[in-house]
Amino acid sequence: MYDVAVIGGGIAGCMAALAAARCGADVILIERYGFLGGTLTACGTGPMMTFHAGDIQAVQGISGELIERLKRKGLSPGHIFDTTGYTYSVTPFSAEGMKLELEAMMAEAGVTLLYHSIVCDAEFDAGRLRAVEIYSKNGKRRIGAKMFVDASGDCDLSVLAGLPFTKGRETDGKCQPLTMNFKLTKVDTERVREYIMSNNDEFPRLKGDLKKVTRACRLSIGGYVKTLQNAQRDGRITFDREDILFFETNIPGEFIVNTTRVINADPTLPEDLTRAEIEGRKQAWEVYDLLKDSAPGFERAELEFTGPFIGIRSSRQIKGSYTLTAEDIVGCREFDDTIARGGYPIDIHAPEGKDNAMYEKTKLSLEYGDMYSIPYRALITDGADNIITAGRSISATFEAQAAIRVSPIAGATGHAAGAAAGLCALTGVSVHELDTVQLQETLKAQGAFLG
Repeated sequence: MYDVAVIGGGIAGCMAALAAARCGADVILIERYGFLGGTLTACGTGPMMTFHAGDIQAVQGISGELIERLKRKGLSPGHIFDTTGYTYSVTPFSAEGMKLELEAMMAEAGVTLLYHSIVCDAEFDAGRLRAVEIYSKNGKRRIGAKMFVDASGDCDLSVLAGLPFTKGRETDGKCQPLTMNFKLTKVDTERVREYIMSNNDEFPRLKGDLKKVTRACRLSIGGYVKTLQNAQRDGRITFDREDILFFETNIPGEFIVNTTRVINADPTLPEDLTRAEIEGRKQAWEVYDLLKDSAPGFERAELEFTGPFIGIRSSRQIKGSYTLTAEDIVGCREFDDTIARGGYPIDIHAPEGKDNAMYEKTKLSLEYGDMYSIPYRALITDGADNIITAGRSISATFEAQAAIRVSPIAGATGHAAGAAAGLCALTGVSVHELDTVQLQETLKAQGAFLG
């Protein structure tokens, strides 16, 4: 029996476990793989994007502490200018270094880690989750806790408990496309920069300001639009995508390529995931071959890695006590129970696979420096007294979720969920009775920025 059980060891779950433990709670973190960091360390999601809203670092707290620790060890350059021109900053990191550092932070905080374990059932009764059943190599096992944080990414606890949820776009249930990221090594970064500087028409994201690519120690870029169009016309690229997007990691010359696009897949169905991962790997090799053959600087590149699972942007959302909306995001609405802030824009990859008129940037854009708030009520649901959800599956509309789904903000909501769970466990109150002012003060004491 623990004070707090956290399900999922991605960035949201890690921040939750650390926050709860720093409140004094006895915490267990249950993770299906043999390491922490989730998609950041498992499947090439990166860089973290973005911690900022204009010149202000909107996400601080334990997530910010993690980056500072990585910086001190040479495992991240920290927050650097986004040379794609899309948002304010990107934060490259060493995936292996992040695994190690997160485990060190867990040990310091006294968090119990349980790897290679999958939650397969829940004992839910009269509004309370009594225990979860996990499956490991040695069979099934029951783990009880006073409080549970669902950082599974797909609100698994709510589903197992029979609580209401939504999935995908409200009109048809379709989710954003899935992406199989992959890593390339031996890329000549300077040669890539030189090509960008002399081929303005290939990189429309830069809007003619080609010098942006010289403003950071690591290169991030989206482009090669004509190269991609020619390859699509010739059948070398078999999927729809507007440009090729890639990001240099903490290691010079190593790039994460975020370009593949698998549509019409439900991330909660294993059959669809199987098809998506097979298709995603095929697309990854198509893009790799194209870059190697047609993009100066990639002649010696080697395909180093495709993730053990495909990247998921959206799936299920809890039906929370409050549902965050696009209007809340673009209007920068303030909430009395704000527990996190963000500046990442509404970034929807249309389920159809192509740009869609209903997602015009004029409707869903932020002005420079706009910072929105996320309320505590979006992390809890009326039907459960001791479950708090964190990460990309908090209560939000399809459009709003496309802003808060990114890793820095997932870390911030995880931090809040963990602090709330710790406070509830130690004081004996339900998630609905928790004093949100006390929660906010606890978060600020742990370094979070609430404005």
